[in-house]
Amino acid sequence: MTATTVLTTRALLLDMDGTLVNSDASVERVWRRWAGRHGLDGNEVMKVVHGRQGYASMAVLLPDRPVEENYADNARLLAEETADTDGVVAIPGAPELLAALRGLPHALVTSADVALSTARMSAAGLALPDVRVTAESVGASKPDPEGFLKGAAELGMAPADCVAFEDSGAGITAARAAGMRVVGVGPRAALHGPDALVRDLTEVRVAAAADGTVRLHIG
Repeated sequence: MTATTVLTTRALLLDMDGTLVNSDASVERVWRRWAGRHGLDGNEVMKVVHGRQGYASMAVLLPDRPVEENYADNARLLAEETADTDGVVAIPGAPELLAALRGLPHALVTSADVALSTARMSAAGLALPDVRVTAESVGASKPDPEGFLKGAAELGMAPADCVAFEDSGAGITAARAAGMRVVGVGPRAALHGPDALVRDLTEVRVAAAADGTVRLHIG
């Protein structure tokens, strides 16, 4: 039997892509086309793009290109990604987790913009949390902690009282920099040493306590 980890928290901050939604097929299609247009190795590009806003990935991959070009290119990619929801599905356990969190403090913290997050959550059949931090909400992309800090603030919580759910290295780095514990979701997360790791969200159970805390049973 697998041992169960119990984390006590006051709020959950949830990444979207790779955490609530499996959008890998769409991400691969769009970013490999982009890699081909720029003469880059698609496999190397895919090592960079997960978790970051597009312009931030481009800054890593094309370091000599002006930032204005990255922002313009990112806008085009966001439109492509928003239109491409083929194969976008919920991560196993995501509907149940979101249902269990109704009435409890939680927020979406995603590098997607409003249009993309709405399209992907809808394609996956998932309801958007009431509190959402999207690309438009921040001035810096993950791995900067701004998004997670903003999510905690909007919930009225101290960062140390939040647990983040993330799948990517950039996201785990951002949550850690914000002073949060991290539950890693899936194989990408396993490479970055989260505080707890699950294969998918079927391995997470939520229990609200009388003192206002939330207990996460993981495993």
